[in-house]
Amino acid sequence: MKPPPRVVLDTNVVLSALLFGRGPTARVRVGWQSSRFVPLASTATAHELVRVLAYPKFRLSEAEQAELLADFMPWVGAVDIPDPPPQVPWCRDPYDVAFLHLAVAGRARALVSGDHDLLALAGAPGLCPVLGVEAFCRQYLGA
Repeated sequence: MKPPPRVVLDTNVVLSALLFGRGPTARVRVGWQSSRFVPLASTATAHELVRVLAYPKFRLSEAEQAELLADFMPWVGAVDIPDPPPQVPWCRDPYDVAFLHLAVAGRARALVSGDHDLLALAGAPGLCPVLGVEAFCRQYLGA
């Protein structure tokens, strides 16, 4: 049996899956929870998720933040990013570079994002496919 594909989910995808639980991101959440794929995280991307969950606009208590993290982190494959990090395509948003490093270092099969700066890198040499959430669901989670 083949191991499940290793996939990078950007913070917005994870947040949508955890907070809103409907539409394609709900399928992504069910996908990681049923081991259809392994979401990858590095120290930098995990810190980013923790930081964003604490944004005042979400009005989440510390307990709620911890509960949401507990719905994601047990399924995550941890990836150590080497120093220096791997070469990645140039990205105009410096905050997105951590996801590119994770995709390359973690040998991801896909990077899933709704971020235009990341989606613009689709087809870049040396990078796995960059997919929107709906395209990822079609390709990896079925109809």
